[in-house]
Amino acid sequence: MKRLLVVIDYQHDFVDGTLGFEKAKTLEEPIYNKVNEYLKNGDRVLFTYDTHYENYLETREGKNLPVLHCRKDTKGHELYGKIKDFKIAENTLHYNKEGFGISPENMIKLSGEIGEDIKEIELVGVVTNMCVISNVVLFQSQYRNTSIIVDGSLCASFDDKLHEKALDIIESLQVKVINRDL
Repeated sequence: MKRLLVVIDYQHDFVDGTLGFEKAKTLEEPIYNKVNEYLKNGDRVLFTYDTHYENYLETREGKNLPVLHCRKDTKGHELYGKIKDFKIAENTLHYNKEGFGISPENMIKLSGEIGEDIKEIELVGVVTNMCVISNVVLFQSQYRNTSIIVDGSLCASFDDKLHEKALDIIESLQVKVINRDL
């Protein structure tokens, strides 16, 4: 079975930077272990990067979240901690996204690199109620007959209530949520 792990925005600015939060720090080791598991099985891993530029505060997102973060070519944009060890690992893809989710046109291009024969897609990362849920919807739209899973224990938000609500919505979209702490 061909599987894909998607690690959403596990970057410095969401862990120990301008938008960092304590729960995000606890995800480093288990995400690292999960990435290793996928790669040892010969599966692919996609890392997404929230990516912004100097004009961020002029964008719709910047007007609603006026905190400059994940600016390209800064430490805040880089993968956090041990996860950055995978920056040049074989069977990994790295994608700079300029919004919560991968744009639909780029999702089509990306699926060409990933392949259409993926049987299972698992998502982990931050922020559950923004970027994780957005990418769940996009992968579900592109891979309609693929099993999609979210590991609830490897996702986090700066707001625990929004994290739980997002997992509820993800489940209502017929996505399997595993390791959920209720």
